[in-house]
Amino acid sequence: MAKQYDESLLSDMLPIYYSRLFPQSLFCRWLTCGNYPQPLGNRELSFTLADDVYLRYLSINNQKELHTLFQKKCPYKLDIGPVYNTKPSIGRHDAVVLARELVFDIDLTDYDEIRTCCQEAKVCDKCWKFMVLACEVINTALKEDFGFQNILWVFSGRRGIHCWVSDHEARVLDSPGRTALADYMCLISGGENQYRKVHLGNDNLHSSIRRAIGIIDKYFNTILEEQEFLSTTDRLNSFLKIVPDEALRTQTQETLENMPSSSLERWETFVTIYNQYCKQNANAMRKIKYLVEELKIQYCYPRLDAHVTKGFNHLLKSPFSIHPKTGKVSIVFKPENAKNMKLNDIPTIHTLLDDSSKENAQHQANMRTAVKNFQEVVFMLEKTEAMRRKTEASVSIDF
Repeated sequence: MAKQYDESLLSDMLPIYYSRLFPQSLFCRWLTCGNYPQPLGNRELSFTLADDVYLRYLSINNQKELHTLFQKKCPYKLDIGPVYNTKPSIGRHDAVVLARELVFDIDLTDYDEIRTCCQEAKVCDKCWKFMVLACEVINTALKEDFGFQNILWVFSGRRGIHCWVSDHEARVLDSPGRTALADYMCLISGGENQYRKVHLGNDNLHSSIRRAIGIIDKYFNTILEEQEFLSTTDRLNSFLKIVPDEALRTQTQETLENMPSSSLERWETFVTIYNQYCKQNANAMRKIKYLVEELKIQYCYPRLDAHVTKGFNHLLKSPFSIHPKTGKVSIVFKPENAKNMKLNDIPTIHTLLDDSSKENAQHQANMRTAVKNFQEVVFMLEKTEAMRRKTEASVSIDF
């Protein structure tokens, strides 16, 4: 095996990876719970092959067929689609979507206007903190606000994370329901030319927003210091454009420009200026009551791709798929452990298959942990589904 990842060798490595390391049995069990009461064969799979050959509406009836398909097609990328009322490869033109996990996609490229350490496809441990925060905010909201329990978190393989909610109520949620839930979770809106992208109004904040701000507060100072949001003239000007009150903006600019460039010091000074300004200007207070909270949200709150969540038939990369550009495995992780993840410790296909690699042992151990995490989610889902079906059967008999 190559010492460094070489994408040209992927076609040689993938058959070995799919046979030895991809958790085929758990994968099929996970999909089967998501398919119930339809057969597994009604679930759509999609393969991206070498040279970007794209195959949709594939399906399998069991693990054996999955293994055969992997060896025959050797997909560079594996995506999962919805469950149809018929086998997707046969009746795709007339097929009706019956179920789909509720999914969330968070990509660091959507943070490019605020993150300063990296841009585009580059990712480091500093900007990974945005993903850690996003994971905690979304996972907490899904559990506390909606009661969902069967939640799978997956590293995308390069610069983001995916969340799959497999609870029955989530899987059968219709498009209006998914849209309403996505809108509930999205607090940041507006295009590139809109400076202020968070509007909380002046009423009492919803408990979910207060909770999100509480989570942000745990990370805010660290992110502020590492990203240095206010340290340069350009960054300070971008910050000032978000402040809607002209008098407050002018006062803030005059003070912060004459201060040391430390973002943390400048932020703390701004908060002091803001509080004093609001005490002296009751009318302004009503208009910018939650400005500090709005700024924290704009700089730190999860930036969701709402279209992915709203779409009932959207395709999303499978857990344990390999990212062709990085060679990294889309590992399953526990949300509470996101803060301990190091990008260099995420297994790659070449280190997993190269016994002579110095990272081999560590990456093998991390891969086993990821599979164990997946197993725990699958077991929990199967248990939940069994209880739900038993309850439904009991209600049906009683009726």
